[in-house]
Amino acid sequence: MSLVSAFVPIWILTAVGYAACRWGLLGEAGASVLGRFVFHLAMPAALFLALSRMPLSGFAGRPLLAFAVSTAVVLGFGWVGASRLFGRAPGERPIWGMAAGYVNSANLGIPIATQVLGDVSFLAEVVLLQALVVTPVILVALDRHSDPAGRVRVRRIASLPVRNPVILASLLGVACSAADLQLPSAADASLTLLAGAAVPAALVALGASLHHTAPSRAEPAEPVGVAELAVITALKLVAQPVIAYAAGLALHLSAPQLLAVVVCAGLPTAQNTFIFGQEYGVGQAFANRAVVVTTTLSLATLAAAATLLG
Repeated sequence: MSLVSAFVPIWILTAVGYAACRWGLLGEAGASVLGRFVFHLAMPAALFLALSRMPLSGFAGRPLLAFAVSTAVVLGFGWVGASRLFGRAPGERPIWGMAAGYVNSANLGIPIATQVLGDVSFLAEVVLLQALVVTPVILVALDRHSDPAGRVRVRRIASLPVRNPVILASLLGVACSAADLQLPSAADASLTLLAGAAVPAALVALGASLHHTAPSRAEPAEPVGVAELAVITALKLVAQPVIAYAAGLALHLSAPQLLAVVVCAGLPTAQNTFIFGQEYGVGQAFANRAVVVTTTLSLATLAAAATLLG
């Protein structure tokens, strides 16, 4: 299968989800329920199986380093540079950094990795990097700015891996791989069936989510300029994969490794950006628009990047 044709099922299933939501086939809560099914059940099953079956020696050090470099540079610029250019308060800057450099490694990452890269091994490493390194840094900053005394809620941040099913499943998969544990055949077969639903369900849920582009009425009014959104979109969909490509060349990655790094770096802004903004009461409207715009455009930019590298 060519790289371009690998995107055809992605586009089709995303369009199916959009049409199903537009025509009311999923009901008012259908898209939300489907998204929760993917996040809490199907996606953790897929990541657990991928990591539990991958030897620890198979973890890609140099490719992950190239991805980390692109994340640090773009997230840092969005956090410090772009936010200051548009006069954002210090408490809002972590959300701008997330919008620029925190990729959707789960809902969209799994179907993209499955179709384009052939497996989710490298994507699982990206999930761990973001969950165990990037997320705590962002939460510490948000906690410090949201607390009047500038305190950090260490217990809340430390419990994140237990409260997030994607992180928990990834950590359990690594533990099983390290201990060389084999699941009983019935459990393995059940998880395999559940994991098989992750890709189509995630894409249908993605399409359904694109139908709801308007911010919630309960969402506080917040000015979001076109130029501001354009800068973040360019950082996310252009600058991050380009930096990842340059870092990969400097680290002498092979062609398949370079493709994996660039594709993962080119994934759109994660929905966690909006969730964190909503939780801390900062940047909700901007995060909502950043997720929608980068997700919509990424289907074209990812296909273009894969085609060029292919």
